[in-house]
Formats: sequence, structure tokens, C-alpha cells
Amino acid sequence: MSDGSAAREETLAQVIPVPEQSARPEVAARLLGEALRQARKERNLPLRDVAPVIRGSVSKVSRLERGESPPKDRDVRDLVAYYQLPSEQVHEIEGLLQQAKDNAWWQQYSDVTPNWLKRLIGLETGATRIACYENHVVPGLLQTPEYTRALVSNSLPGAGPEEVERRVRLRLERQRVVRGPHRPNIIAMLDEAILRRPVGGSAVMRRQLDHLIELSQQEGINVRIVPFDRSASVAPSYPITHLTFGDGGPSELVYVELIDSAMYLSRATEIEQYRQALLNVLNASARMKKSQELLTEARDWYAAHAERRLY
Repeated sequence: MSDGSAAREETLAQVIPVPEQSARPEVAARLLGEALRQARKERNLPLRDVAPVIRGSVSKVSRLERGESPPKDRDVRDLVAYYQLPSEQVHEIEGLLQQAKDNAWWQQYSDVTPNWLKRLIGLETGATRIACYENHVVPGLLQTPEYTRALVSNSLPGAGPEEVERRVRLRLERQRVVRGPHRPNIIAMLDEAILRRPVGGSAVMRRQLDHLIELSQQEGINVRIVPFDRSASVAPSYPITHLTFGDGGPSELVYVELIDSAMYLSRATEIEQYRQALLNVLNASARMKKSQELLTEARDWYAAHAERRLY
């Protein structure tokens, strides 16, 4: 399945460089968290000593400091008082707190969004680069409404039409990060099996593949296919997402999706392990031209079958 390109290793940064990060509400939560982390560190306080101040656990403080969940006024102000910060710094933190509260649009879909997914949505909107590997389905940020609807209907056979449509709308709202002016650069690595799995039937797959082809031709979006004959030795058996940030908070984080939960990894050793896994997948993937050919070939196959109504 070689595409004739020279055998060489790539890095995520070489595939798509990180753009400058513009200030926006999503960034405020991360800057706020970093300010609180620095204040704690300057006072030599471990997380376990701070957790009771906000009536929570060590993980709650850690999430707040990493900007992974919308901050609560009471928690932030209690920490500010506990750290006895100077008035100038208090004013800056208050400003960040108000900005950070403006970005939680997904809360309106809380009835159909598990907490672990809410955290990912918030992180996506603040990222400068998103590199992901998927082995079963098209990444959520790149799905068409029909494809999403088929996935939701298949995975939740007992869901009524209203719940299905709310989940589809949530996915479309989430995709604002791809359509907006501050779009992160995206490297999406898809196992070739995704192209051959007829989610929703041939007509749905044809439109989904057309969408991927169109997206891959846009600046800052790189869709790469991992061919069957290369994936077995390098591809993990689960999706991985690596998010890079340029806003002054923690610079990167890894999201690993499980069956009904997810892991958020921020330790340097953990991040390096999964970054290397993604790099191995990237270097096994077809280059851009060959990936386009594989997408087009699959699209044409579904188009022919849709016309004959074979699927």
C-alpha cells in the first residue's frame, strides 16, 4: 500500500505547525487554573492540603488548575482568600473567572453529555492542535449529521427521536471548533477499517467520505488513513487524542476514550508514552496524496452501491 513517498519519520508538529493562540473565553479557564496552581506552589502547599478548602478531592483541585472544567465562583474565591493573594492579583483572577464562565455552551446538553465528555469539549475549544487516532468510527469533530445519527441510533436502540436529535445537535455544536475563526490544527489518523464499515448505509457513507475529502483539502486539517497492512503492528486498540495548548496554561494533555468513560493524562511520562504511540501511527499512515486516493476510492465504491441500492 505504499504511496511511493520517501520513507521518513514525521512529527506531529511537522505535519501541521502550531498557530498563535488568540485570547478567547475558553483560554480564560486554563489561565485561571494556572494562576491558582502557581499560587499554591509558591506557598509549598500539596493538593491534599488545598482540597478541603473547596470541599472536594485532590482530583477536583487538579481539574480546576488544569482548566478542564468550568470553575465555580465559590471555589475560586475560597482559594483566593486561603492563599491571601494581593488585591491586584485578585482583580486579575476575578476577570479570568468571569471570562471562563462564558464558554460552557455545552451545559445546555448536560442531559445527554457525560461529565467525562464535557471535559473533552472544553479542552477542544481551547486547543491549538488536536492529533487523534480512531480505529472504529470517524472522529466526532469530522462527522456528518447523518453519520452521527446512525451511530447514536445503533448504540442507543432504546433512545427516542428527541434524545437522538439532541445528541446529534450536541455533536454539530461541538464542531463549531472546526468551523470557527480560531480553529485548532487537526491531525486525524483513521484506521482503514473505518472506510469499509458502512455506518448508516452506502448513501450516508458516501456523504461522510465526501465530507472528509473536503475537510482534508482545507488548510490546517490533515486526514491520514492507516492502511490495513501497516496498522496491526503499530495501532493501539483504542482511540487516543493528544491536545496541545498555547495559552500559558499546561501545554499538552492526552485523552484516552474507554467504553463508558475516559482517562485524562497530564503527567510528562504518560504524555510521552501516548505521543510516541501517535507518532508510530502517523509514520505508518499513508501520506496525504495516498490518503486522498483511499478516501476517494471508498467514496466511489459507496456511491456505486448507493445507486444500485445494494446497501
